[in-house]
Amino acid sequence: MSQETFETTRVAAVQMEARVADVPYNIEQASRLIDQAIARGAKVIAIPEFFTTRIVYDERLFACSLPPENPALDMLVSKATRNQVMIGGSYLEMRDGDVYNTYVLVEPDGTVHRHDKDLPTMVENAFYVGGSDDGCIETSQGRIGAAVCWEMVRTQTPKRLIGKVDLLMTGSHWWSDPGWWVFKPIAKSFHEGNGRMMHRTPGRLAAMIGAPILHAGHTGTLEGGYLMVPGSRFNVGTRTQLMGDTQIINGEGELVASMHYSEGAGVITADIELGGTPPRETIPERFWIQRLSRLTNFIWHHQNACGKSAYQWAKRTGRLQTYDFTSNAPPAALTLRKDEVLTL
Repeated sequence: MSQETFETTRVAAVQMEARVADVPYNIEQASRLIDQAIARGAKVIAIPEFFTTRIVYDERLFACSLPPENPALDMLVSKATRNQVMIGGSYLEMRDGDVYNTYVLVEPDGTVHRHDKDLPTMVENAFYVGGSDDGCIETSQGRIGAAVCWEMVRTQTPKRLIGKVDLLMTGSHWWSDPGWWVFKPIAKSFHEGNGRMMHRTPGRLAAMIGAPILHAGHTGTLEGGYLMVPGSRFNVGTRTQLMGDTQIINGEGELVASMHYSEGAGVITADIELGGTPPRETIPERFWIQRLSRLTNFIWHHQNACGKSAYQWAKRTGRLQTYDFTSNAPPAALTLRKDEVLTL
């Protein structure tokens, strides 16, 4: 596929309202939403990052990664081959003793491609490590790029994808404010600013790389822990909104379909032309595409440090495990001492 031979294709992006650590439930929900997209004629379908479980500091998640061959991937392959569609989304995958946030892209013939998110975002560091591939995938449908959540807000992503893809498949699991009463004076402005950043991000990335984008998101209220001290498991309770903003953006950079988090789980579809286009925005010479506030930068570095130490603890103590599908219930959380959990 080239810039001169655009093809019009019906595409879809899925918005989920998943559960923490309930992998079978989430696979079934993704399956139903994919069926809705197929019923609407979609030939390319994006489902969210972490479609098998939401991510928050919850120690059940140490046992929620999947092996390379697993029921979630089996479901995607079955849907793709039976309906002759292409599907992409990410989940926690364990390989060679480490866990990755792996975006799997399945072609209509069942071929599976993988992209590991380059850098875990904040608390995600507790549950996986980063990968090193470029996210450029050659498929029978053309050149497909894969980028996951905050890969979309760092300049290293458009630098590796610019001019190399005919379509970018993305998904996110985007938090809002932590829901603490001490945060209340700035919660509204933080939430609104965060929403604006989420809304702009897919379009800006499309403009920089020169390709249409499918962005799939999560919605719903997320509750769990929030790590506070690097080197420890001490955490406080958090209750945040997942920001959704599922979008389809065409090759001209126009938002042609979208779904706000307030609309719940569902599917959006649109007919767009697949193919690379000239980039319309210059990639900034800095780490972040959009400048982050001092508070967000502080949270980024603090949560990265907290999460990395928790991951090393879980790996060292043998708690990193693949999900047990033979059980009828999600994995049990580890018992925390009373001084390890605090509500603000």
